[in-house]
Amino acid sequence: MSPDNYDSYITEDDVWSQVIADKSATEGHPVLFLDRDGAIVEEVNYLHRPEDIDFIPGAIEVIRKANQLEIPVVIVTNQAGIGRQYYNWSHFIEVQKKILTVLFDEGASIDGVFACPHHIDARAPYFHKDHPWRKPNPGMLLAAQDQMGVDLGGSWIAGDRAGDVRAGLNAGCAGGVHLQTGHGIREMELEASLALDSNDFQVMSLASIAELLTELPLFKKRVH
Repeated sequence: MSPDNYDSYITEDDVWSQVIADKSATEGHPVLFLDRDGAIVEEVNYLHRPEDIDFIPGAIEVIRKANQLEIPVVIVTNQAGIGRQYYNWSHFIEVQKKILTVLFDEGASIDGVFACPHHIDARAPYFHKDHPWRKPNPGMLLAAQDQMGVDLGGSWIAGDRAGDVRAGLNAGCAGGVHLQTGHGIREMELEASLALDSNDFQVMSLASIAELLTELPLFKKRVH
C-alpha cells in the first residue's frame, strides 16, 4: 500500500507523480502500463466518486499475475475532469485510495501512478495546448522511467483509446494493446490503434483486460 500523505504526490507542475514500489524492485524491469478508466475500471464519464468504482472483470487477476512475475504495474491516466474543474484532486485521491485498497485486499498491487489534468479545454491552472504528460504524449511513461528506473524498451501499455497506444509508441515501448472496453468499443479507436502497428512496435486489440492473462507477450516472456 502507498503512504497516507497522498497530497504530497501533486507536483509543482500540477501533475500526479506517485511511486509506490521501492526502486530496487522496478529498476531495469519492463513495465505493464495501464490506463485506468475504461481499462481497469468501468468508464463512467469522469469517475470521481469511490462508490462508482466497478472493476472490469479480469483486471485484478491481470495485476496480480504481473506482481507474481515481478513485472511492475504503473497506472498512467489523463484526468481532464480535474482540468475542466468537474472535480478536484481530493476526489481523485479518494478514488485512488479505494482502487488501491480493493487491489490490496485481493492480493494485488500497483507500483506507480501518474496522472495529468492538463488539457486544451481546461481552466487555469490546467490549460495547456499540448502538455508533455497528456497522452498520447509520453511524459508520464518517461517520468516512470526517470523515477523508477524501468525499461521502457521492453514495456507494454494497454488502454481503451488510441492515445494510450500512441503514448507507448512515443515512449519507445515494445507494444500496445487496444482494449475493446470503455471508449475502445468505438471503431475509430480500434482502427487508429491498429494503424500504429509496425516492425518496431507491436499492436494488438483484445476484448478486455482479462485477455492479457493469456495474450500479453510480456507475460509469456516472463513465465518462470
